[in-house]
Amino acid sequence: MNVQAYLAFNGNCQEALSFYSELFDAKIQNRQTYEDKKIDVPSSYRQKLQHAELKGKGVNFMAYDAAPDTPINHGNQIHMSVDFTDLEKAKYVFDTLSENGKTHHNFRERAWGHFGRCTDKFGINWMVNCDH
Repeated sequence: MNVQAYLAFNGNCQEALSFYSELFDAKIQNRQTYEDKKIDVPSSYRQKLQHAELKGKGVNFMAYDAAPDTPINHGNQIHMSVDFTDLEKAKYVFDTLSENGKTHHNFRERAWGHFGRCTDKFGINWMVNCDH
């Protein structure tokens, strides 16, 4: 069994995946636009991502640009959780994710290790953990 997140965006999926790809040293794969799909979307939306996957060592999730008639509401129904053993790397990732976003819990030492929670500039919620 494999359970993974599927993130929805409001037209900026490619930008978000490029950001995450660089941050997590992962590759964007299976990239499909609305271009040749038989889906009723405006011509200005045809180059948006209908499906894509981000894959790398320890990273695997899917994402897409929701069709314009499917409203996306930023909410807290999903958090991406990232676990590290390298404290410096964990702090860098947390700082990068929270830049131009919102920090909910500062990245600091907790009873179980280091932890921080933020919402990134794309409206995605993240939990960053380090057991060091």
